[in-house]
Amino acid sequence: MRFPHHLILSGILMFALAAWPQNVKITIPAGSPEDKDLAAIAAESDVQKRIAAYQEFIQKYADNKPALAYGEWQLSIQYSSAGDPAKALEAGDKALELYPNNLDIIVSQVGVAQAMKDYSKVVAYAARGADVFHSIATQAKPADVSDAEWTERVTQEQSSAKSSYEFLENAAYSAIVNEQDPAKRMTDIEKFTPAFPKSQYDQQVAQLALYSLGQLNQPQRVEAYGEKALTANPDSVPTLLMLANAYAEDPKQVAKAVTYCNKVLALTAGSNADKNQKLSAGLAHSTLGYAYLKQDKTAAAVPELKTAAGMLQEDPQAEQAALFRLGYAYAKRNDRADAVAALQKAAAIDGPYQRPAKDMLAKINAAGKK
Repeated sequence: MRFPHHLILSGILMFALAAWPQNVKITIPAGSPEDKDLAAIAAESDVQKRIAAYQEFIQKYADNKPALAYGEWQLSIQYSSAGDPAKALEAGDKALELYPNNLDIIVSQVGVAQAMKDYSKVVAYAARGADVFHSIATQAKPADVSDAEWTERVTQEQSSAKSSYEFLENAAYSAIVNEQDPAKRMTDIEKFTPAFPKSQYDQQVAQLALYSLGQLNQPQRVEAYGEKALTANPDSVPTLLMLANAYAEDPKQVAKAVTYCNKVLALTAGSNADKNQKLSAGLAHSTLGYAYLKQDKTAAAVPELKTAAGMLQEDPQAEQAALFRLGYAYAKRNDRADAVAALQKAAAIDGPYQRPAKDMLAKINAAGKK
């Protein structure tokens, strides 16, 4: 198993295992009995003998917090190497109990949880590590340190910890993707979102949240999750779209759906918009048109849905939804020819609106024969 940080004993044994915000380091003085014992253990080539040696080390230095924490952590790594992740996790947790904000130990625990395919633990450890990383910037400045020196120190600590943070973000997202239980997946998402604000996986996680909540049939959690996510990242386009879609279905919240759609359109406007931004804009137009239909504002709905249908051609199912809504809007204002044209296009696409589009076409055709 490979971890981003695997410190090897050498020379003066001083392990800068930062424990933010306290910034505590585990330090084992060079030449001390602990140092000599650890050097002997590190020289042992057999993993089972190393395990036994670390167990003896832990018992011998049970009253020495730094030595005990380091011994438990190294024992965890040895158990991982020996293919015993359960014992590795147990030993790592003992180390983490002694140094609860230690980023390196947390990273190790994520690796162990990955080996166990315990996705909830992966996300829980990753979120904990993310909190440690974010706390670097919020440490209280000592009175005897200048502002410039403190800023430089914090910047260096953030730079040093960045690779660990990125590892944790990737590991947590992968765990969410691999989790098959929608309830567990949603719980993990709710931990991930505040821990990794403005994540590179923001859009994918929002889509997984909507999918998970749909599987669970818990629309009330959409608002709770989404609004909390927006608190962490107010300009998250995927979250705004997710909430707008949910609010459009609630007669009491339709106005909020309109507000969120308009915010998405403002965020994605401009000639430099990329493919994802254009797709997001198309979805916003579609949901906005749908919200207007819910408010009986058919005249306002039609141009929004026409625009959406034109923008969503690279996403057939999103295009199908816009076309179905457009056909319905045309039918509401008795524009039979345009309604039929839009619904025929929707019915030709394989997707969830195919049957409703065919049913509506049949009703329009039947009404036309009367």
